[in-house]
Amino acid sequence: MRKECIEEELNTRLLLSYNLQFFAKDGEGGEKTEPATAKKLKDARKEGKVAKSKELTSAFDLIVLFLCLKIFVSYVGGNLLGLFDLVYGNMADFVRINEGYMSSQAVSTVLFPVIIRWLLTVLPFFAFGVVITFLISVIQVGWTVSAKPMQPKLSKFNPINGFKRIFSKDTLFELVKSIFKVGIIIYIAYTSVRDEAGHLFILYELDLKQAIALVGTLIIDIGLKISIVYLIIGIADYAYQKWKFNDEMKMTKQEVKDEFKNTEGDPQIKGRQRRKMQEVSQRRMMQDVPKADVVITNPTHYAVALKYEAEVRPAPYVVAKGEDYLAQKIKEVARENNVEIVENKPLARMLYSNVDIGADIPPELYQAVAEILAVIFQKR
Repeated sequence: MRKECIEEELNTRLLLSYNLQFFAKDGEGGEKTEPATAKKLKDARKEGKVAKSKELTSAFDLIVLFLCLKIFVSYVGGNLLGLFDLVYGNMADFVRINEGYMSSQAVSTVLFPVIIRWLLTVLPFFAFGVVITFLISVIQVGWTVSAKPMQPKLSKFNPINGFKRIFSKDTLFELVKSIFKVGIIIYIAYTSVRDEAGHLFILYELDLKQAIALVGTLIIDIGLKISIVYLIIGIADYAYQKWKFNDEMKMTKQEVKDEFKNTEGDPQIKGRQRRKMQEVSQRRMMQDVPKADVVITNPTHYAVALKYEAEVRPAPYVVAKGEDYLAQKIKEVARENNVEIVENKPLARMLYSNVDIGADIPPELYQAVAEILAVIFQKR
């Protein structure tokens, strides 16, 4: 007996209180199964969190670069030859023969036109690159200006968070993706050069312009092949980033409820407010029943109180109406205040369904109501 008591006491001490919500996939609140609400997506956008692929932007930049090289190859070649002639063709004119060195004034005189010519050479590439980068970014995430991503955060200086970012699954994915890209680029470059090996071995037999044209064509072809493969990688990466973003933005059912409460208000509180407003409206309506000239009823369901003031309004109007319990209360107040109660089932139903409190009755009901009011006024 003593042994059983001891075992029971030990078992009682080992019992722990726990909350099953902590064993859910995402901790307290349950698993994140609900799609992100419009408000959460809007807040994330303000924070700079969007589904965007850098690979897709880089792919289009590469395509534009090599297409520009292909289109402007003669323009670029002419400018490069012009730079060569500008520098080396006029070198002797700027060198002081007697002193054997080039003065700073001569250097600046040479460099200024060189810089201008060089800027004119790269201008098409820069212009097209900026436009394409802007367009691809807008297509991916839309147009929104936010300075929040640039604001300093103390959490970024936390070494623990830094180590977590370094050894996270996202970093591993980026590493694998980079290795795959480098491997693809090396393979395409190797196969392209291998196929053109016969032409490359005769470079020494060609003059300078022909050799430059051959090498330039080879580089452009390799670049376009790499760009197309890079574009495929970019599209796949964009699809992954989109899926990842939507998955990270998912919410638990509790988060959706809390957000609804914060934005729309607590449904219970709103329900109580509506009930309070209805009670106030009903009390005000019941106070107007003694002023009515007649209450038209369907004995068990509807009651509509009417008043007619010829000097004030052109037609009788509804001062109160109710159904079931409220209808009985209206009739009760009417009896207490000697207001005539007339039973007319179709008229009571039509008035209740078609005329709001405080509104005039419609013209099609003038005749029926006028007959009732005439009898009441005659009695008075």
